[in-house]
Amino acid sequence: MVTIIIIAIVVLLVLWVISVQNKLVKLDEFANNALKQINVQQMTRFDSLRTMINAAREYAKDVESKTIIDAIEARRPVQSANPTPEQINENEALLGQAIRNFNVVAERYPELKSMELYKNAQDEYSKNEDQVRISRMTFNDAVTKFNMQTRMFPGSVVARMLGFAPKQYLEEDKSKSDIPDIFPEKQ
Repeated sequence: MVTIIIIAIVVLLVLWVISVQNKLVKLDEFANNALKQINVQQMTRFDSLRTMINAAREYAKDVESKTIIDAIEARRPVQSANPTPEQINENEALLGQAIRNFNVVAERYPELKSMELYKNAQDEYSKNEDQVRISRMTFNDAVTKFNMQTRMFPGSVVARMLGFAPKQYLEEDKSKSDIPDIFPEKQ
C-alpha cells in the first residue's frame, strides 16, 4: 500500500513538472513571437519611409538634402529570424533618427507634402508606428507573464531546473516621450 502511495506521489509530481514546463514553453513562445512581429513591423515601417524618400528625391535639389536621404537609405534596420530586445531597441532608435532627419528635408519642400504618394506613405508610416507600439506592449505583457512564472515558487524551481531565465523587457523609446507640452501649467 505504501509503495502505491509513493508511486502515485511521484507520478503526480512528474505530471506537475511536465505541466509547468509546458506552460513555460507556451509563454516563451508567445514572447518570442511578439518580438518577431515587432521586427517585421519595423521593416514595414522602414519601407514606408523609403517610399517617402523616393518621393522626396524629385524635390531634393540641394546637396545636403541628397546626403541626408542617401544616409537614411544606407542605414536599414537589422532584420533577424530571432531578434533580441537589444536589436529591437536599436532598430527603434535608428528609425526614430531616420524619420527626424527626413522631416528636416521634407520641411524644405512644401510641394512634397502635398504629393499623394508622400501623404499615403506618411499615413502608412503612422499606422505602422501604432502597430509597433501595440506589439511592444504585447511583448512586454508576455514577458511579464513569463517572468512571473519563472520567478514565483514553486514554478521557479522547475524553471531553474529546465534552464528558463527571466526575459528582458523592451525599453521605452525616449524620443517618443519628448512630446512638447501644449498645455503649460498656469502660474
